[in-house]
Amino acid sequence: MSVFLKEKNVFLQTFFDQLLLTLNFKRMKSVSISGSLRENVGKRDAKAQRAQGLVPCVIYGGKQQYQFVVDQRQFKDLIYTPEVKYAEVEFDGKKFNAILQETQFHPVTDKLLHVDFLEVVENKPITIEIPVKVTGTSPGVLRGGKLAKKVRKLKVRGLLENVPEYIELSINGLEINDSIRVSDVKVPNITVVDNPGKILVSVLTSRNVSEATTEEAAE
Repeated sequence: MSVFLKEKNVFLQTFFDQLLLTLNFKRMKSVSISGSLRENVGKRDAKAQRAQGLVPCVIYGGKQQYQFVVDQRQFKDLIYTPEVKYAEVEFDGKKFNAILQETQFHPVTDKLLHVDFLEVVENKPITIEIPVKVTGTSPGVLRGGKLAKKVRKLKVRGLLENVPEYIELSINGLEINDSIRVSDVKVPNITVVDNPGKILVSVLTSRNVSEATTEEAAE
């Protein structure tokens, strides 16, 4: 195959992969979190609230900061999951969209102690890490290469309504010794803020492939 035809095929594969990514866009899911304002803020009160199965929380980043508590069971689908979601927080008649900013756990029991939420302000970009999913079949793997996944999440920046549920990486065009880097990832209306040179997935030369190559060269 000529260099021109190979480059054309790579271009077409990339075009269709990006088109498929756009058609399959799924917005990040949300979880409803309902709580109540903390009347007293202090270590003693926080300890008493935790004893009742409540988790002290704070939300900031908007016009005002609020301290509140939430039943610890409500965090099951927000924290204890491989998925990344945003929270629809409600307390005292107020509603906010927010993302997790920080979580604190007990060093021995691993019990959730405190949660920081960052309020999502309308028309203001957020920075968040979202999962990476690998799709497709690599020609290099079919020839005996080994697929190496380097990362599980990518840090992105954009408006909440544009942040996808996950980033899909197609390996359909990866031959042996090929890789996909951060700079190769293109998501509509989203900026990937990780190191552009970071390798996300690659196809490595396996021992079997190396031996086959050596035998072919000897012949």
